[in-house]
Amino acid sequence: MPLMPSSESRNGPIAFLDSGIGGIPYLVKLRKKLPRENYLYLADHANFPYGEKPVEKIREAVLQTTDRLLSFSRPKMIVLACNTASVSALQNLRDHVDIPVVGVVPAVKPAAHLSGERTIGVLATESTVNAPYLDSLIEQFARDFRVVRVAAGDIVAFVENRLLQSTREEQNRLVAPAIETFRRERADAVVLGCTHFTFLEENIRVLAGGAFLTVDSREGVANQSVRVLEKEGLLREEGEGSALFYTTGSRDDDYYHRIGDRFFLDFRGEAP
Repeated sequence: MPLMPSSESRNGPIAFLDSGIGGIPYLVKLRKKLPRENYLYLADHANFPYGEKPVEKIREAVLQTTDRLLSFSRPKMIVLACNTASVSALQNLRDHVDIPVVGVVPAVKPAAHLSGERTIGVLATESTVNAPYLDSLIEQFARDFRVVRVAAGDIVAFVENRLLQSTREEQNRLVAPAIETFRRERADAVVLGCTHFTFLEENIRVLAGGAFLTVDSREGVANQSVRVLEKEGLLREEGEGSALFYTTGSRDDDYYHRIGDRFFLDFRGEAP
């Protein structure tokens, strides 16, 4: 009979890894479902952005950042809260650690279910747009669909560095070209294939004016995380949860403090 998880392992944090702040809305979604859990968010600013790197460099960054995380924390599960990292390095990370890992991959399957025109869009980073993993998702779930792929690394950089001080008008101008492409191509369901894009989901939805639905993986990732924790007997049964927020590399700590305050994360600066 397998040993039951100890109270120490159940009290360990659920760790979220991303190249920057993009995965925070995914943590927020899971925290609403599991408010008693402890959370640790690590933004790998030292290697930002992942989306413009070769696959091998992305894998190297993910494993190095994970090792840094494990040097000062004992998480009970890792959520690789980045589409680019997940399509490039998810299996590598699972092979690297002995705890459960949940990835974030483009929501092609639900988009296909929602599309009446049988034309879907994928808004993602350059790496994700060209990833064989995305090809396999399309082959599996949208084989007979037209798929319009748009790479938008400029949106990632904007969200990471200018989100808080930007105006609504600036945000709208940034996403308008992608929206026009999807409207012109008659896509009626668009996958937000980068976690950073969820910060601008409302802008995209409003500017689209009903021309298409937006789809992301937040609900699916949260549900999968709950299933994994239940299966492994790792759910925290009592207590008040916490959420710590670290970065790698140096950057404007005031900006990250403000991000932490907005999403009720305790920003601790650069990871030990």
